[in-house]
Amino acid sequence: MNRQALIKAVLAAAACLLSSNASVTQAEVKLANVIASNMVLQREKPLPVWGWANAGEEVTVSIAGSSATAKAGESGKWMVKLPAMKAGGPHVMTIKGSNTIELSNILVGEVWVCSGQSNMEWSLARAANAKAEIAAAKYPKLRLFHVKKSPQVQPQKDVELTASWKECSPTSVPNFSAVAYFFGRHLHTELDIPIGVIETAWGGTRIEPWTPPVGFKQVPALKSLVKTAAEVAGRDPKVKVSQQTPTVLYNGMVHGLVPFAVRGAIWYQGESNRADGMLYYEKMKGLILGWRKIWNDDQFPFLFVQLAPYKYGNDADDVLPKICEAQTATLAIPNTGMAVITDIGNLKNIHPTNKQDVGKRLALWALAKTYQQKSLVYSGPLYKSHKVEGNTVRLSFDHVGGGLAARDGKPLTWFTIAGADGKFVEATASIDGETLVVSSENVAKPQSVRFGWSQLAEPNFGNKEGLPASPFRTDR
Repeated sequence: MNRQALIKAVLAAAACLLSSNASVTQAEVKLANVIASNMVLQREKPLPVWGWANAGEEVTVSIAGSSATAKAGESGKWMVKLPAMKAGGPHVMTIKGSNTIELSNILVGEVWVCSGQSNMEWSLARAANAKAEIAAAKYPKLRLFHVKKSPQVQPQKDVELTASWKECSPTSVPNFSAVAYFFGRHLHTELDIPIGVIETAWGGTRIEPWTPPVGFKQVPALKSLVKTAAEVAGRDPKVKVSQQTPTVLYNGMVHGLVPFAVRGAIWYQGESNRADGMLYYEKMKGLILGWRKIWNDDQFPFLFVQLAPYKYGNDADDVLPKICEAQTATLAIPNTGMAVITDIGNLKNIHPTNKQDVGKRLALWALAKTYQQKSLVYSGPLYKSHKVEGNTVRLSFDHVGGGLAARDGKPLTWFTIAGADGKFVEATASIDGETLVVSSENVAKPQSVRFGWSQLAEPNFGNKEGLPASPFRTDR
């Protein structure tokens, strides 16, 4: 090789080495995927920011005049906690280690995780009035974050992305959860602050895959029933782990979001667990307590949707009411809320397209309970107590609102009554002040009343604010 050729070869090798070193340096500091430009940070809470770097490397994170420094551990993970901030923005966040990352267009407001099965995953493009809703979805201070489907045997350090943080626009919103969008939109317009909604949902999935191991451990009724994905795989490597295996969706689609600061969660699921009856209450308890534990927030608001009426194939007629009963029982857990949708379902479609009212009713619970709008009526009537009065039964309710009512002005529907023999017959129900009086000429000595106790029930009973009553029975 002549001298000129040798010089060229040396220079080329040096350039390659410099380029390689530059790439390594640029890759040394990495952020968790949920921490990115356009994100919304939770107001009035300490703000964890984390990622990975070379072991021992110091990383400094700065935003809005505050900064914090952490050193990467042996695994390379580092985390800082920035002080709580007030709603506002946009801000720029700078992350400095051996390289520098700058995130822009960051807002501070309210952040909610939105999870469940297909009715939560159901996109805006498939919701009622989709074309007009998408065209009007111009809310730059409403931000969307979409987690990719990813079942995992072990908890993952990061979530995979369908889409990173996006400003809500007609181009970013069509494939995003309709319920999450309408929930976030209502909060945004009512509170007039930035809102971030994180969609992590998968159609057809049961509740168990979304539950962390610590959730199962906190509920005695679940300890002997459930094996985690790692236990299933460890017991028999030939056993295939699917998206229905307990803990796998928590591992792949929730764990990597923690401890990103959030206000709470909304949940729309249960169709795949509908045969559980009251056991579903225990499973909801495991999910809620588990998520609160991993986020280290015992007051974590958890709002959920009660299932809509639908003709489920060969199910017995009372299968759906029994899981609705379990969902209602979940309200005994502090800081929970339930949107009832018996009036906006579709008996022929398990995916009713009116997601607007679903999102709004969830938002009503948040506005009233989480954001303390005291005068707001946020729920339809919920059964409280009953009293036998001769040949009638008087029912009392919570959440009467401005008064009990039939939404269509017609006689109240889907009430049945029974005596000591337990044989329920159709009953007449009439409004008497803030109570209902129920009777039937065929039951002289009534003992029990049921309302909406059928998978086909689309009752007209609610309050004057237009919020429907939840199905119930007095004889459970």
